[in-house]
Amino acid sequence: MGVGALSHIIADRLHGYDYRLSGALLNREFFRAAALQALLLRYNQALLTQMSQTVVCNRHHTLDQQLCRWLLQSVDRLPSNEVTATQELIASMLAVRRESVTEAAGHLKRAALIRYRRGRITVLDRSGLQARACECYTVVKKEFDRLLPAASQAIS
Repeated sequence: MGVGALSHIIADRLHGYDYRLSGALLNREFFRAAALQALLLRYNQALLTQMSQTVVCNRHHTLDQQLCRWLLQSVDRLPSNEVTATQELIASMLAVRRESVTEAAGHLKRAALIRYRRGRITVLDRSGLQARACECYTVVKKEFDRLLPAASQAIS
């Protein structure tokens, strides 16, 4: 499965948007427009930070912390505090068993941090999620805010 297909599946499942353009057009515009080039390079740096931090997180932190991080990162990129994602999708994103996600989501639900029903997760207490998440969320958020401040303000 190609990156484009994967991003489309994830965007569809999280009820976000995705856009397509040809590689040739992107390449031409990348070298033609300095502002676009700078933006894409900053986004690439932020994305590399997120991927690197996720690897560390998946190795060193509890599933509850990882789920909190993942939920916060998801709602940061959505217009509401609701994420539409099955336990199977979340398990795949966190590289764990679906049953483990059920248990971790149950912990967050009992703590009144989320409401969870049939693939719909509503964040009820964002600051509570942040308190339970590991430092990986803050590291990535600060880097995105630093590199892409206009995008961070548009989402907030």
